[in-house]
Amino acid sequence: MSLSSLRREARKALKGKWGSAVLLILVYALVTMVVPFSVEVVFSGGWEAWLYQETVPTSASIVSMFVSFALIPLSVVLYWLFLDAYRNEPIRIAPLFTVYQNGKLTLKLIGTSLLFGLFVFLWSLLLIIPGIIKSLSYSQTFFLLKDHPEYSALQAISESKKRMKGYKGKLFLLYLSFIGWGLLSILTFGIGFLWLVPYIYTSLAAFYDQFIRTQEAPAE
Repeated sequence: MSLSSLRREARKALKGKWGSAVLLILVYALVTMVVPFSVEVVFSGGWEAWLYQETVPTSASIVSMFVSFALIPLSVVLYWLFLDAYRNEPIRIAPLFTVYQNGKLTLKLIGTSLLFGLFVFLWSLLLIIPGIIKSLSYSQTFFLLKDHPEYSALQAISESKKRMKGYKGKLFLLYLSFIGWGLLSILTFGIGFLWLVPYIYTSLAAFYDQFIRTQEAPAE
């Protein structure tokens, strides 16, 4: 399947769901920006103290960092929700928060994200390009975790690396194909990203379903 076909399939999957998709991105953006900011203000001594402080207190920085870690599952669930949308399911907002009802899953997603980031960071120490290549190699980790909740963090990362052989260039070109849309979204003072992000995420879901999930070993 060509990249244009992937994008077309993504638009088709989002038909009739754009309103829910935009609302989902808006809720996600507000939570991930407002919550850490609010925590920082509170631990800085309040709005006035935060407004006039020259440096953020260490306690505020530490707590804000932990809050950011705690919000990681929302980023993963976002991938899952648009994968559901591509698979002809409705877009729901509730799973962004109900994921926290499963403490084991929450910790697993946080741990996987940190491990993912650590691996990419270590490869990036060599040069930027190896870091980009490894980021592409590991890119299917969270989609795989949705379809294979039995995978450990390392298993999901390793499986992504294995299945992405021969597809890294195609995924890289898919990302590049959205640059023009990104520039247009910037011209709308960022409002356009409320529509662009669902488009990108659903296209990535299409990539996963068409090229990665199809490598599943047949059930015995």
